[in-house]
Amino acid sequence: MVAFRIAVLKKLETALPRPNFDKMHEETVQPQDPRGSEKSLEDLLADAQAKLEQQREAMMRALADADNTRKRAQVEAASAQKYALERFAETLLPVLDSLEGAVKSRDPSGVELVLRQMMTALEKSSVREINPAAGERFDPYRHQAMAAVESPGAPNTIVSTLQKGYGLHDRVLRPALVTVSKAVEKAGTNPNSDTDLD
Repeated sequence: MVAFRIAVLKKLETALPRPNFDKMHEETVQPQDPRGSEKSLEDLLADAQAKLEQQREAMMRALADADNTRKRAQVEAASAQKYALERFAETLLPVLDSLEGAVKSRDPSGVELVLRQMMTALEKSSVREINPAAGERFDPYRHQAMAAVESPGAPNTIVSTLQKGYGLHDRVLRPALVTVSKAVEKAGTNPNSDTDLD
C-alpha cells in the first residue's frame, strides 16, 4: 500500500504544472502562500481516491440496474410465452360451451352453430382456411399433393381438395391436401422411354 501511495505521489508531482520563467518579468512575480492556492500531495491523493470511490459506486449501481433489467425482461418473456394462447383459448370457450349443448340436445342445427362459432373464433385469431378451388394452380408452399391424375387440362392444377389447410398470418399451419392433374400420356408409347421426349 505504501509503494502504491509513493507511485501516486510521484505521478502527481510530474502532473503538476511547472512555472515558465521565460515569459516572466521581475515585476509580475509575486510571492505565493504555499498553503493558499495549491493543495498538498496528500490532499490531491485523498481527492483522487474519493473520486475513484464515487465512480466505483456509480459503476456498481449501473451494473445492478442492468442486471435487474435483464431479470425483469426474462420474467416478462417467460410470462408472455406461458400465456401466449390466453386470448385464443378465451375465444374457444364459448365454442366449447355450444358444442357441449349441441351434444346434449342431439340437434344437428346446434352442430352447425358450433362450426360457425369455431370459424369465427379462428378468424379472430388470424387463422385462415386454405381451401383451393378446382383448376387453381398447385402451390407447393400451401398445398400438399396426395395424388396425380391424368387430365386434359393444364398440368399441375388442382383437381380436388381432400382436406382443407390452415394458415396463421403468412405461415402455413397445415397445407391443404389436394389431387393434382398431370398431362395425358400418348397411347402406344412407353412411359419409361427417353426416345419420345418432346
